[in-house]
Amino acid sequence: MSNALSIVAVTDTLRNLLLYAINADDELAGAQVTTSPLDKARGGGTPNQLNLFLYQMAINPAWCNMVIPARVKGGESGFPPLALDLYYLVTAYGSKDDETLSHRLLGQAMRCLHDHTTLETEELRNALPGNDLHAQGERVRITLQPLSLEEMSKLWTTFQTQYRLSAAYKVSVVLIESTKDAKSALPVLTRGKEDRGAAVLGSLYPSLTEAVPPAPMPSLRLGQDLEIRGNNLDKNVVKVRISGRHLSQPIELDPLSGGTSEALKVHIKSESEDDGALARWAPGFYTVSLMIDLPEIAHWATNEVPFALAPDIAIETIPKDPPPGDLALSVTCRPRIREDQRVTLLFGSQQISVASVTATNASEPTNLKFFIPDVKVGSYVVRLRVDGVDSPSAEISELTSRLEFKEGHKVIVA
Repeated sequence: MSNALSIVAVTDTLRNLLLYAINADDELAGAQVTTSPLDKARGGGTPNQLNLFLYQMAINPAWCNMVIPARVKGGESGFPPLALDLYYLVTAYGSKDDETLSHRLLGQAMRCLHDHTTLETEELRNALPGNDLHAQGERVRITLQPLSLEEMSKLWTTFQTQYRLSAAYKVSVVLIESTKDAKSALPVLTRGKEDRGAAVLGSLYPSLTEAVPPAPMPSLRLGQDLEIRGNNLDKNVVKVRISGRHLSQPIELDPLSGGTSEALKVHIKSESEDDGALARWAPGFYTVSLMIDLPEIAHWATNEVPFALAPDIAIETIPKDPPPGDLALSVTCRPRIREDQRVTLLFGSQQISVASVTATNASEPTNLKFFIPDVKVGSYVVRLRVDGVDSPSAEISELTSRLEFKEGHKVIVA
């Protein structure tokens, strides 16, 4: 693992390699290797020069979420190192701007980096006192990184300077150690009660597949039974647990008798059966699971499946056969609507935002007012949508035994 000096250690190591390579050529002796930005690389003089510019750093995808195995054992949680890929641009400047010398300089530099595909331990150790990049387990590799003409042009345009002959390289990977400590749990001394080991059952665990409201409605209403379907549901079911965003804590209910291995039912009490039902529940989506009492295991919960609890509405204060024009509707909703819920009135095919909500005590339904502009002559079905769940607007007719819109949920404008 390496410390925060790793980046400059790589730069200094590359600089030393290039400096040695170009000065091995007698005609290039005395050449300089700088590490300046592109717009400041060429100073006042005009000697032979290579500029090594670190123009980009990127997270290495292979190491970004991986802890070091030697530092963190199985069962422990550690913080991954900062894994970086470094991108360098090598630019050649010939003496007195001689392009022939520029080509010769860059050729020497590219041959050096081609032959030197990894940075050796001693090279990294000697480049900068105090750095420990040489101690990391992963080798530091050098790879030619071809850039398209567009990419190269953008890079030079950023620094508002003229393009010079250059080659790009990628150096990977540099692992900078995190300063956060790993967390180590105490060893396990016993497994299970009296060190009996893991509990083993001879049959499959119960699992849920769906929660179904009474047919043919897509959503449940207060006072109805919710049917829970799955497999192996006759294995010591203790409670039915219902969870939701607007519940301060999950509600646990007793399942109804008569359940089978594939289905059981639970009753959601209405306000006539439970005085606190209107305040306890809210329209919206919930999840249901089963609490199972298994041998040698404390209460165990199955997987969760979703269901929707629909708002039950009544239309108040509407004149009989109102004339065309602006219309005001007052609607009551059971169960009560919470302050952070999204409420929309569906008036025919229109969606109308709520105008006002009247706060009442917890034992009464929520009162809402809506204003519908420019209503034309016709018959309109009214629905209330709360957090994406619509109030039921149809019921099975006793005369035809078919689904028909509720008369009490229609507004006829004549």
